[in-house]
Amino acid sequence: MPVTIRTIQTSIPAVKLGQSEIRDVFAAQEHLTRLGRRLIHTSFDSAAISTRYSCVAEFDASTPVPQEPTFYDRTTGALLSPTTRQRNQHYVRHAPQLFIQAARRALEACPDLSPGDITHVITVSCTGFYNPGPDYQLVRELGLKPSTVRHHLGFMGCYAAFPALRAAWDFCRADPKAVVLVVSAELCTLHVHSSNDPDTIMGSAIFADGAAAAVVSSGEHSGLAIEDFQTTLTPVGEEAMAWNIGDHGFEMVLGTYVPHIIDENITGALQPLLHNGQRDIPVSEIRHWGIHPGGRAILDRIQKRLELTDEQLAPARRVLRDYGNMSSATVLFVLKDIVESARREPPEKVCAMAFGPGLTVETGLFTLNQE
Repeated sequence: MPVTIRTIQTSIPAVKLGQSEIRDVFAAQEHLTRLGRRLIHTSFDSAAISTRYSCVAEFDASTPVPQEPTFYDRTTGALLSPTTRQRNQHYVRHAPQLFIQAARRALEACPDLSPGDITHVITVSCTGFYNPGPDYQLVRELGLKPSTVRHHLGFMGCYAAFPALRAAWDFCRADPKAVVLVVSAELCTLHVHSSNDPDTIMGSAIFADGAAAAVVSSGEHSGLAIEDFQTTLTPVGEEAMAWNIGDHGFEMVLGTYVPHIIDENITGALQPLLHNGQRDIPVSEIRHWGIHPGGRAILDRIQKRLELTDEQLAPARRVLRDYGNMSSATVLFVLKDIVESARREPPEKVCAMAFGPGLTVETGLFTLNQE
């Protein structure tokens, strides 16, 4: 029996960041070197991002200036350096709303399902921690059964939506009556730093906040029928992409060599997904590509290496332009764009991928079915 991602719904925080405006905030910090300021302008301007969203109200000029700001002092223009505890407390205050809103929208998009039909909840996040966590809160706030099986995938990084969807696929194959709610929420902007370091600057230029939720169940439904998932570790790159906990927030290592590593290894990473004992699908026969927009350079490299058209990269580039990189939630935004923008047509293959620490490449193959 097929297993289908029946819907993907999203949620974003209220604070909208214009890329040029937030660039000027970072570039105005007094401690920066001349090279640091130049790197900020280059990184922000070349990111192919127009807007991003944040849960940090202090970045919103329309809100009152707090007496004791935590992240950004609009009076002096200074970016502050809150402790990891302060950043995580902000996560605890703001993450639940994104988790719950995205999940509620996903349930509402499946009118034949009631909250009591959900058998499993899988939550995903790498930008904060608390317990009882978001998996618990979703059961309480959405009125799910107290017996709902709950799992949380934490601190995996940008590729974590795939292990969550793979687990949902496994649950539904093991029990055709299973209905799985997968919810990812990331508050990346809690961990921005002002720095002269190129990796830190790149993180500040591309990361954003957002959430996405999917409902996965067995049976014939419109949506994305799951065909397969595969995981690959590249031969190199362990030091090029990492996610660590420091005294003043989580610290992203995003080396400039990452696009080159992905470029050199993406064809091999797709091999077990597209060419195995079950199938042999040329890249040229796949129409839709759901690529995690880890950055413009990554998308450019993949497009050239796989010889994809501008139309095939459009969903990933739109999400990058309008939302930035929201870590694990981002590829779900891209898949949602593909489903909603595709023309009414016979079933088409969708290949999706995301990248994260390790360097890990997660891939998925789907069939897009429309009513």
